[in-house]
Amino acid sequence: MSSSPASHLHLAVALDGTGWHPASWREPVARPRELFTAGYWAGLVAEAERGLVDFVTIEDGLGLQSSHHGEPDGRTDQVRGRLDAVLIASRIAPLSSHIGLVPTVIATHTEPFHISKAIATLDYVSTGRAGLRVQISARPHEADHFGRRAFPPIDLAELRSPAGQERLAEHFDEAADHVEVVRRLWDSWEDDAEIRDAATGRFIDRDKLHYIGFEGRRFSVKGPSITPRPPQGQPLVTALGHQTVPYRLIARQTDVGYVTPQDSADARAIVAEIRAEQQAAGRAGDTVHVFGDLVVFLDDTPAAAAARKERLDALDGGAYTGDARIFTGTAAELADLLEEFAAEGLSGFRLRPAVLGHDLPRITADLVPELQRRGRFRTAYEADTLRGLLGLARPANRYAVAATA
Repeated sequence: MSSSPASHLHLAVALDGTGWHPASWREPVARPRELFTAGYWAGLVAEAERGLVDFVTIEDGLGLQSSHHGEPDGRTDQVRGRLDAVLIASRIAPLSSHIGLVPTVIATHTEPFHISKAIATLDYVSTGRAGLRVQISARPHEADHFGRRAFPPIDLAELRSPAGQERLAEHFDEAADHVEVVRRLWDSWEDDAEIRDAATGRFIDRDKLHYIGFEGRRFSVKGPSITPRPPQGQPLVTALGHQTVPYRLIARQTDVGYVTPQDSADARAIVAEIRAEQQAAGRAGDTVHVFGDLVVFLDDTPAAAAARKERLDALDGGAYTGDARIFTGTAAELADLLEEFAAEGLSGFRLRPAVLGHDLPRITADLVPELQRRGRFRTAYEADTLRGLLGLARPANRYAVAATA
């Protein structure tokens, strides 16, 4: 059960470049010259932590950012290039105290052994505040970076066809296997496997390290990990979904799913579908948070927020659209919308600041106090781990339980 009142909402902030609007880097507050420095990211996370935000996610990818659904677009007037998300989180972890750090990892081309070790290490460095956002990659030019697999091109129309959906399902099934291996590797060391007894010369109890013996379609992993079990036991696993196939991954393997409802009815239908998939996966008793994603332009008046978006759109050469609903307005209006969506079953929200230098401080200084006045958000951090902030218990080690049984 959650340590915070049931009426409290959870908040996450999605960090990407200088903000989610492609022209955000041209704003005076954007600091594009600092984008590839540790100090830039440390400042963003510190601001989010001042607002008592549950966690931040950090975007990543295997190709340059693009406005053409991931395919290279050749534009040179938008932010291109990233730092590695896991390494950013590891650098920021010692500089923060309470906020969770959830970097994006690409399951399709990244070995689960490496990811399990990296996130376990992040959990140690952050003393129990790590997670991951698992993502797939089905783009031919990204597969070409690795040379191990070839993906035929596919457009959105093909993707919506039965054959396209089957292909998509294969990628998400692989991602589910990837997460399963990562989770098993986190459990491959029992909590008390390290003895560290200098007198007897025994550092570990070999009987408390376990082979995971995973055999899947794309890979087989023997284990155990080389990193002891993380402080949280199981760091947070999250994923973004827009339709049934990724909703199934959320239900099967995650602790938090991000979804993109456009209105209350949409939110209600999405939550119902995920709960049905959760039931089918045998996880009806598990807590799986469903967070709504929103791109936010926050200002003192609705007109100012709308005007700012229009100005940025003009700079970029067209109206900004995306997968998530775009909100323009005041903090009070956004709080109204969050409460409306929460009534349909969402337990939290991942906000995507349109301009990080402007909208992130508006979240922490305007939205959070507004939610606190309504009794809908914490007034202090009430747990030491990310799982604790989300009301998730530290899970028992599956191999220790099996050995006891």
